[in-house]
Amino acid sequence: MEAKTFYFARAGAQNTEKTLELARTRARELGIKTVVIASTVGDTAVKAVNTFEGLKVVVVTHVAGFRDPDTQEFTTENRRIVEGKGGIIVTAAHAFGGIHRALGATSPPPPSLAVGDIVAMTLRTFGQGMKVACEIAAMACDAGHVRTDEEIIAIGGTGRGADTAIVVQPSYTHRYFNLRVKEIICKPRM
Repeated sequence: MEAKTFYFARAGAQNTEKTLELARTRARELGIKTVVIASTVGDTAVKAVNTFEGLKVVVVTHVAGFRDPDTQEFTTENRRIVEGKGGIIVTAAHAFGGIHRALGATSPPPPSLAVGDIVAMTLRTFGQGMKVACEIAAMACDAGHVRTDEEIIAIGGTGRGADTAIVVQPSYTHRYFNLRVKEIICKPRM
């Protein structure tokens, strides 16, 4: 099998539309029915539900209180649009974060690395979007919105927007090492 990978000159939100277009094309070619995408405030999610009309779109957001206590960054208006177009929104703790991140909030933080940190740092060698795409695939699986026996497309980014798309066989966080990245559709060439 031969497949192409598209490389962006730089990471960031300016690649969002092209990333979604490339992912839509590959989903059609492979007959993939589900797309999982990361979105912080919901702008990327709104673009995704429009781009992937007819497919199952699972949007993974930051947890409440990620930036500021008692707040949710995903806007109410974007939530209304996404859900109105059939998108599913998953808000959950980061799969690679977990309770050990609370240790980093102590003063002074203890010098420790958990397995999740090592996995995240390793995936970041391929770019921040790769780490995000793999993590949200597991989070959507944990939430019961994707199956482990079906390939999906997972889309992440660097900061805002989307710049990385992969074809992945997802797995649950507690069985994370069963996850398989099958193809890299696009990513920044950092």
